[in-house]
Amino acid sequence: MNRCFTPLIRILAALIMLLSYGKLAHAQAINLKTRYSSISINGKGFITSIRDVKTKKEYNPKGLSSALMSLSNDKGYIFPSKASYSPNRNEILMTFTNGAQARIKAEQKNEYLRFQLLSLSKQQGIDNIVWGPYKTNISKTIGDIFGVVRNDDFAIGIMGLNDNTTGGPPTGGDMSFMYYFIHSPDPVKYPLPPNLKEGQTFTIGGDGINDVAFYSHPEEYYRMNYGNSAVLEPKYGSAICLHSRNRRKEQMIRFPVLPDNLEGKANSARYQLVTPTDAGFIGSAIALYACPDVLGLKTIERIVLNEGLPHPEIDGKWIKDPKAYRPDVAWWGVHDSLVNYTQRLGLKSVQDEGMGEYYPNRANRWNGSKVNFQSAPAMTVPEYGALMKKNGIRWGLHTLCEFLQPNGNSDVNPVPNDSLAIMQRTVITKQLSPLDTIITVADRAYFNEFGGWEGNHTNVLKIGKELIEYNGISETKPYTFLHVKRGFHGTTRGSFEAGTTIVKLQPNCYHGFAPDMNLQEVYADYYGKWLADGGMDYIDFDGLESCIYQGHGEYSFKRFFHKLFDSYKQNGGKYLRVMGSAVGEGSWHYMSVCNVGGGDNMFNPVTNKWGIEGKDMRYVFQSSYLPATFGIIGLESEWTMYDAENLQAKSIGWDATYMLGLSEHSVENCAEKDAIFKAYRTWENLRDEMDFSKALKEKLKDLNYKFHLEQTGKKSFILYPVRENRFSTQTYTTQGKSYSLKNEFESQSLELAIRVHAAKDEQVNGVKITLQNGTQLLIDRKLSNGEFILLKGNSLYIADKFRKKREEISSGHHLVLPKGQSELRVAALHEGNEKVKLDVVVNTIGKGQKI
Repeated sequence: MNRCFTPLIRILAALIMLLSYGKLAHAQAINLKTRYSSISINGKGFITSIRDVKTKKEYNPKGLSSALMSLSNDKGYIFPSKASYSPNRNEILMTFTNGAQARIKAEQKNEYLRFQLLSLSKQQGIDNIVWGPYKTNISKTIGDIFGVVRNDDFAIGIMGLNDNTTGGPPTGGDMSFMYYFIHSPDPVKYPLPPNLKEGQTFTIGGDGINDVAFYSHPEEYYRMNYGNSAVLEPKYGSAICLHSRNRRKEQMIRFPVLPDNLEGKANSARYQLVTPTDAGFIGSAIALYACPDVLGLKTIERIVLNEGLPHPEIDGKWIKDPKAYRPDVAWWGVHDSLVNYTQRLGLKSVQDEGMGEYYPNRANRWNGSKVNFQSAPAMTVPEYGALMKKNGIRWGLHTLCEFLQPNGNSDVNPVPNDSLAIMQRTVITKQLSPLDTIITVADRAYFNEFGGWEGNHTNVLKIGKELIEYNGISETKPYTFLHVKRGFHGTTRGSFEAGTTIVKLQPNCYHGFAPDMNLQEVYADYYGKWLADGGMDYIDFDGLESCIYQGHGEYSFKRFFHKLFDSYKQNGGKYLRVMGSAVGEGSWHYMSVCNVGGGDNMFNPVTNKWGIEGKDMRYVFQSSYLPATFGIIGLESEWTMYDAENLQAKSIGWDATYMLGLSEHSVENCAEKDAIFKAYRTWENLRDEMDFSKALKEKLKDLNYKFHLEQTGKKSFILYPVRENRFSTQTYTTQGKSYSLKNEFESQSLELAIRVHAAKDEQVNGVKITLQNGTQLLIDRKLSNGEFILLKGNSLYIADKFRKKREEISSGHHLVLPKGQSELRVAALHEGNEKVKLDVVVNTIGKGQKI
């Protein structure tokens, strides 16, 4: 009897559902609202309006609309044709042109709209569901990683609420790739030249291998693209998009997918067979928000908290909050002074470069790694991790994420794991003995392509538990691998029957391999335990592209980090500070910093100049609510206190993070070590005690100035502007050169530095300095490359290349730099030398201001 009732109950439920939607079946619009915005969806399921409820300004492009949700397969998009809304159920019933029907939960939250796919009929042949692309008329700032577009007034963004809802539209590999596009954030300030147009795309620089060379255009209107969650659309503004894929189906992809007319150079597209994993699109959910731009990050945090998404906190602050931005230490060399330096500087996190690069190995977790000292016995990693925790310092290693290297990883050799990531698969057609080197297979697939998408020539097959190197495959039957080397990497040659599966392994860029999605879970768990057991609460994932090798795009990153954080917590860890070689939509929630690059390519605190890489990454990161970065900036032994302070001031002004590169050698050689440490710590105290106003940040980011900070009480600080007169690589001649000095502040003691740049075996033979009032300073000494002439206070002296005093020339001077314009002439005291150049720097300092 129960069996008879079952179909009747299902029919009644369906009728009730149809009746509940039927009331609004002919509705012309579905109107949804948050406290900041309203969105209208027409009867066909297309968004026709995105409006600011306060100003009534429309942000949907005139005459255009966007499907709330569409379906896709290898033939293209399947769009909705009908949509009706049941306010009682908070559901939209959407019908598509192929006859499929979707039930979508549509909830109006205070700050955002929440949409979730509850069911879909006729799923056969559907590969993805696509949220968007949602068109907007905003174009100033394109947050391609996170999926947000912004102008000075408003922000519109989209966020995936589960792991398998990922950035951008569906593509082969579900990842975007790096390229330049033309976009001026301010057409008045940065007008485009006649030969360029908005939205035009260009390849990255260099050969595709040297990552510094990627960044090759200094102009502000050349913008680097990292993601595809948001894209510039020059005809109307921009578009934001997410999608969810049925990952239970095997796919053949060609990755990476680049914009039309772009070739990836060494990182060229390759075909890859993507093996299935257990994730589908039913349940896919998004948050769509539109709010005043100043509330964008707060709105995102509210969504994150409401939806139970990852919300890592450092010292009680969400890692995405600019108040939580802090510099870290990159350490080189022996460890005797690491704790002392870090504590004196007021820093709390260390990336240990002195330990070298760490490659994971489940059979030998520590690989004999020791933390070395000059004046004490070496310590194990867990011992030193415990010491760092005791001293309140977060500490961790520079890893190569999931790079599984031959002869250093038990999943590669001598017995390879069956869960190594693959590129191609076929079967052998003839029996294979241990001595055979002729291997014939059923088809060529794409075995003719060398290496992987990162371009290295690593062609390795796996059959059973044997690895085989090869180089090419014949073009005609019988298809035979060429230049075969059996038993590669010390694996055992085997015997195999015809019909046995043989695969090409996915190589990493260092000629090793990568895990598939199943083995990746194992390594995420491995790292969680490894970190906890090692007393580490910091990790750098270099080689983070190892989460791309599986072919599942941003979903792979989410799976890896989700498991890692769960494992770390289960093993007793709390906050884990994650650094990595790149950041994408899949790692956005988890990564605290992305301090990649460094040196003049990023930002030079001495000359106050951004490098091209720094400019590009600043725009990419800040557009998606990530901190800009200076990368690793090594403390140079010749730095002044003002140089070190400028690093701090500019990082606050530009909302940037960085790693301060330290070693005992660089610090102990530095003449101004104590002054630098004291001043640097003062800036860290300022970070602890104050929230920085927009006006103060604008002041600190001014590249015309450096700043000096003094602390007069726990919450009391005085800020002094410093402006340099800097003249680089000047000639050294007997007639000399006159320098025009500007002092916009009050008259003050003259502070002068002259540095020598000389070719090998060349020297400066004396210098004559003439002030505007006729006073002359004669330095009748020989100076070598890198050495200084310094005038500080009343003392004139010769210093070595690290500014350490070598010889006093004279004292008791009271030389004054007048307010306004003045002249200074520098000449060779005896004969000149065209192989010698001079840097001349005169500092000026203004009146202090309380902050």
